[in-house]
Amino acid sequence: MHGETYDRREAWKPAPRPEWMAKLNALGEGLDVRAIIPLKPESLIAQAIESTGLEDFGEGDWRQHLEVLAHALDDEADLHFAGRLLTRCELLMYLQARLRMVAAAKTSPEIVQRPIDRPLFITGYARSGTTILFEVLAQDPQFQVVTKSEALFPCAPSEVGSTDVEDRNARAASYNDLLEEMTPEFKSAHKSGAELPVESLETEYPAFLSDVFTIAFQIPSYARYLETQDLTQTLEWQKLTLQVLQSQHQGRHWLMKSPSHLPHLRKILQVFPDMRVIFTHRDPLVTADSVVSVMGTLYWLRTDNPWGNGGRESWSLSSAVDRAAAWDEVIALIESGDLPRGRFANFHYAEFMTDPMASIRKIYDDLDMQLLPEVEQNMLQFLEQKTKGKFGKHEYELTPHHVVQDERNVYARYEAFFGVMPEISE
Repeated sequence: MHGETYDRREAWKPAPRPEWMAKLNALGEGLDVRAIIPLKPESLIAQAIESTGLEDFGEGDWRQHLEVLAHALDDEADLHFAGRLLTRCELLMYLQARLRMVAAAKTSPEIVQRPIDRPLFITGYARSGTTILFEVLAQDPQFQVVTKSEALFPCAPSEVGSTDVEDRNARAASYNDLLEEMTPEFKSAHKSGAELPVESLETEYPAFLSDVFTIAFQIPSYARYLETQDLTQTLEWQKLTLQVLQSQHQGRHWLMKSPSHLPHLRKILQVFPDMRVIFTHRDPLVTADSVVSVMGTLYWLRTDNPWGNGGRESWSLSSAVDRAAAWDEVIALIESGDLPRGRFANFHYAEFMTDPMASIRKIYDDLDMQLLPEVEQNMLQFLEQKTKGKFGKHEYELTPHHVVQDERNVYARYEAFFGVMPEISE
């Protein structure tokens, strides 16, 4: 057996659906869902224009990206009735956000002149400690994070340029409540809320060209299309989002987090040339087991066929060989000096679990940042109050013993370069 042949998806089983949702989907099976809940771009665009009173979606190839995405959603995603309702709702939110963002930039052109000063990106394999590190660093007031409500409504939903926080949070909370009612089990794997920080990937929806869609849907034609595109335009949209939000905040530096940054790091460096980055590390066999459970639940939210045609449209679900290769470019950036020392730090989940603040202090030292005593105290208080399992324990299948040695060989270069310690014995 080779590392690329072991498929963790075979061991994953979805949780039973809530009764109300199962009944809704059953009642919708006999209906013409494509006519009732259209996902055609022209229908979505017309509704977004009517809802906002705005017409300018900005420059770029966004319409082409939307058309490829919408076609894939219609023909490949195999959406159940509730999933299709949710998807149309989401696409309309993204189009409305795009209209308002473009209008805000036109109304206040100084927005695009605002520098994004030394943003700090956290990336690594999903389930390697990115979220807990993100939450701890967010206790430092020098950093600003994007919340769920801000990612959904950067300009606030009521009017162009509005900062109606209460309105924005209420709408985001309603959306988040819906997601949690549809998949209650997801709360045990990933805490979410209108005023909680989100992965920076969630600022990319209105670009319609992002890995974020292959994480939510099984859409192989869109995944192939994505591989042929230059993601600079998506990252520029993310930058514009930060510029729009920046006037509403006091933090000096944006704190961003997403495992999906890992294979795109060189491109991100081009858009954010003074960025800093923290790489999170954990036994890759453990992270692979956990991520399958999380992504299976994300797909299950919208379809009864979570693994689609059996393809691996998201690199996070790829074979051990492909997952290990994601670090090759990172190692090349470090060895070439394109990402020099002082601009990156390493975070080891195992070390953090043993001595959290020692791990945090090392990050601050490596990035030449000052950790103030009062900030450290805030971090300690946050960790003391955070109880693992508060939202339920995230259960997932572990790698079978006979696969461990094979995959350990596949990840050997990554583990040796970064000093990653195994959690699963051979």
